[in-house]
Amino acid sequence: MSETSLSYVHGASDVPLIGETIGAYFDSAVARWSGNTALVVRHQDIRWTYAELADRVNRLAAGLLAIGLEPGDRIGIWSPNNAEWVVTQFATAKVGMILVNINPAYRVAELEYALCKVGCKALITAQKFKSSEYLEMLRQLAPEMDSCLPGQLKADTLPELRSIVTIDSTDAPGLFSFEQLLVMGDEVPAERIENLAKQLQFDDPINIQFTSGTTGSPKGATLTHHNILNNGYFIGEAQRFGEQDRVCIPVPLYHCFGMVLGNLACITHGAAMVYPGDAFDPLSVLETVEQEKCTALYGVPTMFIAELEHPDYRNFDLSSLRTGIMAGSPCPIEVMKRVVDDMSMSEVTIAYGMTETSPVSFQTSTDDPLEKRVGTVGRIHPHVEVKIVDDAGKIVPRNQPGELCTRGYSLMLGYWNDPDTTAEAIDQARWMHTGDLATIDEDGYCNIVGRIKDMVIRGGENVYPREIEEFLFRHPKIGDVQVIGVPDQKYGEEICAWIKLREGEAMAEEEVKQFCREQIAHYKIPRYVKFVDEFPMTVTGKVQKYVMREAMVEELAQKSGSREI
Repeated sequence: MSETSLSYVHGASDVPLIGETIGAYFDSAVARWSGNTALVVRHQDIRWTYAELADRVNRLAAGLLAIGLEPGDRIGIWSPNNAEWVVTQFATAKVGMILVNINPAYRVAELEYALCKVGCKALITAQKFKSSEYLEMLRQLAPEMDSCLPGQLKADTLPELRSIVTIDSTDAPGLFSFEQLLVMGDEVPAERIENLAKQLQFDDPINIQFTSGTTGSPKGATLTHHNILNNGYFIGEAQRFGEQDRVCIPVPLYHCFGMVLGNLACITHGAAMVYPGDAFDPLSVLETVEQEKCTALYGVPTMFIAELEHPDYRNFDLSSLRTGIMAGSPCPIEVMKRVVDDMSMSEVTIAYGMTETSPVSFQTSTDDPLEKRVGTVGRIHPHVEVKIVDDAGKIVPRNQPGELCTRGYSLMLGYWNDPDTTAEAIDQARWMHTGDLATIDEDGYCNIVGRIKDMVIRGGENVYPREIEEFLFRHPKIGDVQVIGVPDQKYGEEICAWIKLREGEAMAEEEVKQFCREQIAHYKIPRYVKFVDEFPMTVTGKVQKYVMREAMVEELAQKSGSREI
């Protein structure tokens, strides 16, 4: 069997990888495009040039040093999209501190786990967002914050956390404000940052992103400068970005979609980062694209659908759009056609990847035929390898499904402080086993056909049932629980929990949901709850989740009077 008949592809490229740290590359970008618009944040009325962004980045980097933080320290950020987020992203990189992305939807239990798992020494946080009172949740975990001096927190529950920095101004005891750090940074000699920069290496860890697993608790995927800087660059290349581009980024910054596909793709090409709001809202996206004359737009399919179906959609001029990225879940062909035809995005691309690979491995190009941009996730990225293997680990022929494995510059260092789980995911030859079932055709286009891992994708968010199951097990009335995904027209999939109660207990659906609220993210709370006496099982005692799913599809269809739910 010839090499070309096997499902193995590699991104041969004459474009070299960037051999610099993010901080060094950022400085060169600022020098090259200093007067160009770097950042527009509509809801904060902010419009900064590259030079103005760099001023704040350098001051914050110095401010972090001023409060006693050092290279290698983990700095959490718990906030929706705003200017402070991107300043923090580049400031931490400049001084070699590891930015820990914390989902803005996290509640108390998840926040405690994240901060303790990686030993965050500082946390930069919003005061509140929507229904989340961040400072109140922190007080539940660390009441000591109200009686300590800023930077001297010693909390029993969060033993390594020393400093809490609020993005908004505050006079609360025990806290720094973001502006305070900028002012403190003015007192730090510039030479200190310059000397630090000489010590940093591009293979140093710079970012931790939490990704859930089938074993339950989230794992901290640890990424380097080299990982995410190069991935951002080649993502921008696939869209043919240049300094004239203005990229509308309504996707969350805590996720790779925002901070890598968005921010790093922009700064490697001199493009402008444009944030329409602190969270996704279809009207604000449409207004921003028109007002800022954005040339690119990002989103998961549900975001594009919400924009296209907005009652005022036809009133907006979107003719400035050219390209963008749709990712996170499969895109229906009719939606893609409307994005191309109605939104002027003739060069829109599809991307596929995973957090552990920085994230993108495959991406369509701006000139791929429409059927390839809808029916596949494109071809291999430069300098990346992928193979499709069978259960025995052997590479399968083209067009035959198997597990997608990938390796290359983009592969994470591993899961933070978790060598056993890392070894389960990355084999001795440094292949990352993704758990996704895929095919590769004769032309090298990849199609994702299923998932080996027991995962649900709800509105672009990866939700792992085991994590929810383990949380629900904490309820004293619940004897056993199994969580599955069921089809949903709006979100792609929704969460469904089958629950066996303990002997003699009674429980209502609302009681289950209330137990989840304020403890786990809203998108993980089961929409459907079914109380059962037993689960469908194999002869060997394994739960048959596919049987559960089929039963729920039928039950929900009967309730709605339609096969489509």
